[in-house]
Amino acid sequence: MTRAVLRATVLLLLVLAPALGALVGSAGSASAAPAAPVSAPAAVSVAAVDEDGPGGPRGPGGPGGSDSSVTIDLEGLADKPSSSVTVLITLTLLSLLPAILLTCTSFTKILIVLGLTRNALGLQQTPPNQVLAGLALFLSLFIMAPVLSEMNDIGVQPYLDGEKTSTEAWDSGIEPLRTFMLHQAGDEELELLTNVADRDLPESREDVAMSTLVPAFILSELKQAFIIGFIIFIPFLVIDIVVSGALMALGMMMMPPVMVSLPFKLLLFVLVNGWGLVITSLVASYQ
Repeated sequence: MTRAVLRATVLLLLVLAPALGALVGSAGSASAAPAAPVSAPAAVSVAAVDEDGPGGPRGPGGPGGSDSSVTIDLEGLADKPSSSVTVLITLTLLSLLPAILLTCTSFTKILIVLGLTRNALGLQQTPPNQVLAGLALFLSLFIMAPVLSEMNDIGVQPYLDGEKTSTEAWDSGIEPLRTFMLHQAGDEELELLTNVADRDLPESREDVAMSTLVPAFILSELKQAFIIGFIIFIPFLVIDIVVSGALMALGMMMMPPVMVSLPFKLLLFVLVNGWGLVITSLVASYQ
């Protein structure tokens, strides 16, 4: 019985020996930890004596901190429009571009005059509508180039550079286009649209509101386009009358006068350089 108790005690000690060793090691390290601050002053004194040696990183407020500081100049950055705002304005202008092209430029007048010229020649689909529209578009860009350049110089670029606010850029940029439309709009059309809008007549043309100026400009363009078209129709109408009278005198009742007059119209139009005269007249009407 005694031997069995002794064996059990020995086995228990063998099992608990590793755990007791770990507890003793942790207690020794815990007791040795407070001795670390004793050596700290020596390390600090060595760093203080070694002034020429490589130093550690210093903060902005420490010695030599001004050498590692970074200065970023943000002056004027908040005044410039962000890229998202610029993209939004660009997309808005692109969506309104067809309406602006038809109502605030010379495109409508040029396209109508070119169409009337084709009808005066007796041609229905020659030149095609796409050709006339393309010619009218590039002639409009040619005529409006000084106005667009001035709008870009005094409105768009100062706004992108942050020199003007959006309101100031709008007021400055719209002024060249407003001046162009005022020069082309007639007094009768301005007075008509002012009365239709039930507004008081302004003291001068420069005081007309844009909501009145734009439709007045369109009406003036239509009026001038029809006047130019009437002048173009006259010589071709004379040719039609002469050909019709000649066919009646010859008793050729069944011969369509258009078949006979069309070659003479084309010949006359080519001899006098008709397209050049029409385009010159259109461009000169805006000078």
